[in-house]
Amino acid sequence: MKIRDDEEINVEMRETYRANTDTVKQLGRTYYSEEDILWCAYSGTGVEFKFSGKRCTINIVGDSVSTSSDVDNHARIGIYVNDQRIIDDMISKKDNEYVVIDESEVRDATIKILKLSETAMSTFGIASIDVEGGTIEPTVKKELLIEFVGDSITCGYGVDDEEPEHHFSTKTEDATRAYAYKTAEALNADYSMVSISGYGIISGYTTGDSPISKQTIPQYYDKQGFSYGDFGSEKPQDIQWDFTLRQPDIVVINLGTNDSSYTKGHKDRLASFSQEYKAFIKRIRELNPDATIICSVGIMGTQVYPSIELAVNSYIDETWDHNIHLLKFDEQKHEDGFVADWHPTEATHTKAAKKLVSKIQNMQRKLV
Repeated sequence: MKIRDDEEINVEMRETYRANTDTVKQLGRTYYSEEDILWCAYSGTGVEFKFSGKRCTINIVGDSVSTSSDVDNHARIGIYVNDQRIIDDMISKKDNEYVVIDESEVRDATIKILKLSETAMSTFGIASIDVEGGTIEPTVKKELLIEFVGDSITCGYGVDDEEPEHHFSTKTEDATRAYAYKTAEALNADYSMVSISGYGIISGYTTGDSPISKQTIPQYYDKQGFSYGDFGSEKPQDIQWDFTLRQPDIVVINLGTNDSSYTKGHKDRLASFSQEYKAFIKRIRELNPDATIICSVGIMGTQVYPSIELAVNSYIDETWDHNIHLLKFDEQKHEDGFVADWHPTEATHTKAAKKLVSKIQNMQRKLV
C-alpha cells in the first residue's frame, strides 16, 4: 500500500467554497453571478461566516476599475477575524489572495468580509473561500434588519482623512465608521446600505442653478447599485434587486443634503423636492409594505428639513399610513472637527448614531 506524503494529505483536506447562501451570510445587496462569484458594490456589502479549521484563504476578484491607474477609485476592502480587522486593502489588481488564518491546530473563528468604500467608483467579487482541515457555515441572521438609504454621509465619505480641504478618495472612505453601521451594531441588527456620494432626491450636489438629475437615488433604489465598475460582464445598475429575499424591518432615509445645493431656498425648487420626496416614500412603501420608515436629515445642514416634514405629513394625510417618522439630526459642530470636503468625523457619526438608536428604541417600546 502506498503511503501518501504530506502534500497529498493536505490536498485531500482542502475544500473550496463559493460565497452562496449555503456557506455564508450575505450582508447587504450582494449579487451572486452565473460565474459563482458574489459581487459587492454598495457600502458595507460582504459576507460573514463561522470557520473551523487550520487555514482559510479568501480569493477576491477586482472589477474593470481595479486594473486602472485611477487609484483613488479602487475598491477598499476590510476582512475581520472575530471582529478584529486584519486586512485593510485596496483592490488594485484582478486577482487578490488573502490568507486570514494559518494555524497548526484547528481554530474556530467568525470571519467577515466588508466593502468599506462606496458603489459608484468600483466593485469587487468574492470568488472563493479555501479551507484546509475544516469547514465554514453561515452565521445566524439577526432578528432586526435596517436599510439605510443615503448619500456620502452614509458611505463614510472621507472619514479617514482629517484634512477638510482634501477631496474624495475611496482610500479614505470607511462605512464602518459612519452612523449607519454604528446604529446597526448598537441595535445588534443586520443592515443594508443604499447610498451614493453626491446623490439626492431631485439633484446631486451642484454649484450651479441647474439640477443634476442623473445623480438621484430613487432611480437606483430597486437596483443592485450604480457603478463605473462592473460585476464581470454586467453592471449593477442593470440588475434588479429582489425585495422578496428579506424585507427590512426599518428603512432610514437620510437624503436631501445634496438637494439643498440646488434648491438654495427657492420656493419652487423646494416644492419640487417635497413632491418627489413624497413619491419616493410611496415607492419605498410599495416595495417594503411592513417596514417602519424614518425620514431624516441634518448632519450637514437642515435646510430642507421643513420640506421633508411637509412631504411626510402630506403622505400621511393622503394614505393614512402612520408607520412613518421624522428625525432631525443635530448638525455637525466645529468642536467635533471635519474631514475631507467638510464631511462629518467619526465623533459626529457616533453622536448621530446615538440619536438614531434612541429614536428606534423609543419606537420599539411603544409597540410593546
